[in-house]
Amino acid sequence: MFKTKFASSTALSACAVAALVVAALSPASSAQRQGAEPGLVDRDTPPNLDFTVTKDGIPNLSSTQFAWLSVGADWMDPPPGTPGKGRIKNDPEHPLIGNVEARRLGVQPTMRIGDYRDPRIKKWASDAMKASNDEVLSGKLDVPFAAQARCWPGGVPAQSLYPAEPFYFIQTPKEVWMIWQRDHMVRRVYLTDKHPDNVTPQSFGHSIGHYEGGNTLVVDTIGLATHNNFIDNFRTPHSEKEHVVERFTISADGKELTNVAVVDDPDTFNEPIQMMQKWRKVVNPLLETVCAENNNDSEFFHQKLPPMPIAAKADF
Repeated sequence: MFKTKFASSTALSACAVAALVVAALSPASSAQRQGAEPGLVDRDTPPNLDFTVTKDGIPNLSSTQFAWLSVGADWMDPPPGTPGKGRIKNDPEHPLIGNVEARRLGVQPTMRIGDYRDPRIKKWASDAMKASNDEVLSGKLDVPFAAQARCWPGGVPAQSLYPAEPFYFIQTPKEVWMIWQRDHMVRRVYLTDKHPDNVTPQSFGHSIGHYEGGNTLVVDTIGLATHNNFIDNFRTPHSEKEHVVERFTISADGKELTNVAVVDDPDTFNEPIQMMQKWRKVVNPLLETVCAENNNDSEFFHQKLPPMPIAAKADF
């Protein structure tokens, strides 16, 4: 039986969470300049952690013992041999230097400026990306829009890019829940083979899924809202025809989780877009972190809560 619990901690503060998220999604922050990060999670992987890949014939995604922490805030190219041309990249005229790379090189990080000229992007979407880029490059916006940093759900598949704080799974016979620590955002995956006939668009859409090979959860999502939702942090838009198929796979050693996402949207792209994100298995109890929007900026708060178990074997 899997249980998720809230745990109190004095290590997490509003400034710590905000600094990590801003550092991942925007240029230089105080944390980046000082070369230190507040401790939100245990980034070491203890040798006695549960590295079992398969339990009871299904992927071992959920536990009170571990969580999943992203290795970055941008999509990677999918594994070699994946059909297609991969992710949308930065504009080659404006190379992307993220906070980690900037710290390593001793230079300033750069803004995320997407390649609106990518021939796979239809004109309306290309124009929207260029307009967003121009706002940033002209100085009209100090920081490019990022949904999670503005307290919006990241959408599908971009919610997979949420940095700094871990996310968790709850697996039941009929549903899989993905729970992000920040705001405890929940994405539900129904373990069935058919979407309903009529789906109301929303940030996480309607997801159905199934298990494959004992190590993979396959998720098929439609019904995705478009307002302030993008497929990446380059602000690449999509239409309500967006259809996303994701494969969440645990590595053979049980230490890593990979999501290979394929976005198909005939109103936005001339061909499907392929992307990959990775997470590391870490030790971290589920903490209460809340994002409050104030003049389009994010503030984070932390509250101590008593332990509150959530049973994962409920029949729902």
